[in-house]
Amino acid sequence: MSDPEQVARRKKILRVLFISLLLDLISFTFILPLFPKLVDFYRTLETQQSLLSTSTSPTILSRILSALNSYKSSFARPISSRYDTVLLGGALGSLFSICQAIASPIIGKLSDTHGRRTALLWSMVGNILSVALWVAATDFRTFLASRVVGGLSEGNVQLATAIATDISDESQRGATMAMVGACFSIAFTFGPALGAALAGLTTVEKNPFATAAGFSLLLLLVETAYLYLYLPETLPSVGGVGKLRTGSEKGEKNDVNGANGSTTTATANTSAKVSNVSATERPLVRTNSHLTLSTTHLLFILFFSGMEFSLSFLSSDLFAFTPSQNGRLLGYIGLVASILQGGVTRRLHPLLSVRIGVVTASIAFFLLARVTTIRGLYIAATFLAITSATVVTGLNGLASFEASSSQRGSVLGRHRAWGQVGRTIGPLVFCTLYWWAGREVAYAVGAAGMVGVVGLVFGGLAVPKGTEIKKAVKTS
Repeated sequence: MSDPEQVARRKKILRVLFISLLLDLISFTFILPLFPKLVDFYRTLETQQSLLSTSTSPTILSRILSALNSYKSSFARPISSRYDTVLLGGALGSLFSICQAIASPIIGKLSDTHGRRTALLWSMVGNILSVALWVAATDFRTFLASRVVGGLSEGNVQLATAIATDISDESQRGATMAMVGACFSIAFTFGPALGAALAGLTTVEKNPFATAAGFSLLLLLVETAYLYLYLPETLPSVGGVGKLRTGSEKGEKNDVNGANGSTTTATANTSAKVSNVSATERPLVRTNSHLTLSTTHLLFILFFSGMEFSLSFLSSDLFAFTPSQNGRLLGYIGLVASILQGGVTRRLHPLLSVRIGVVTASIAFFLLARVTTIRGLYIAATFLAITSATVVTGLNGLASFEASSSQRGSVLGRHRAWGQVGRTIGPLVFCTLYWWAGREVAYAVGAAGMVGVVGLVFGGLAVPKGTEIKKAVKTS
């Protein structure tokens, strides 16, 4: 990466990715703290409408709530009705994850065939449609449709990861993946608070959340325009070699002819060399199988997402936390994670990041099984923040090492899909265990499961060939 033009081009693309991904994730996190109020709003709305309607057929929302009540009644311990909204929020989250698991491999394959830029822009069209439905959601059915459309079209994260990998060599992969992870942490630190604040501003009587939804839509429109104007194609087979053209560059023409022909040829040759570090496809030497990486991702997300989702149960049960206190706890985790990703994770090899993260996740499980004070809760949250800053970032980096540029979108899409499967079933399984057997047993089982993931990471994953060269140079 010594060529100045190549370095400048890479920095430009990374800047575009960082800004666009931050806009996307802030928009995405607006809705997270609003689920309780959203559910209460639609429940109240349907109650009022049922009093005025002569129809006796159950609505979609009433059917979902009935199923959740049947689920709650199967527990040995009674569950307060105040958790109805939490359980419904989890069900909606699982629905979104199922849609993501279905769509991610398809989006990845499309990016390998038609280019990262094209796939990303079409994904943004789906995101805009999703949030536009939320703006217009004066009934639960429309809101549910917005979540389905959003789940099936959200591809920004995996495509940003593929683009970042396209323009990074092995020595830069850890830092590049950490940048993507830092966007998550920053967005989850500020996005939910901003969404909650905007939800307090009612501009549409029939949809009190239209202000937050409208601002989210505005962010997505700005992001889409920004990507169209400034993001070039990075996939070599679709113009990434010597043709990193953005929307603002499509109208430009090269009129240097005749005597300047040799200059034109030289410039084109230089561009072909510097446009992309993956331009010359090297034979891929695989170290970690896709199955091992995907299984690790699924198992880690299964246990970790269960712990994440149950944290609100624990804090409410033990310490009577209010939603604002839970928000501060999650904000603390996001803040610590963003600091670590910006200053520590980016300097680590992806495998080392994963190893550190799964160990700290195990410690967090053990602590949460025995926590009795708020101070202890925040100590466990600190270990959770370390895990948030390392594992997924590192696994994405490792997965990217095992794919050529022509397969990277598909490989990362399938890798993300396995994680989404874990995120679909993790909260359901863990919360079932939490309410059947109690907190101590649930977190002890989670800790045991995470120790199993630790064994898989340390025993089943290795440093990809060629990526250890930088370390060897430093020690010589």
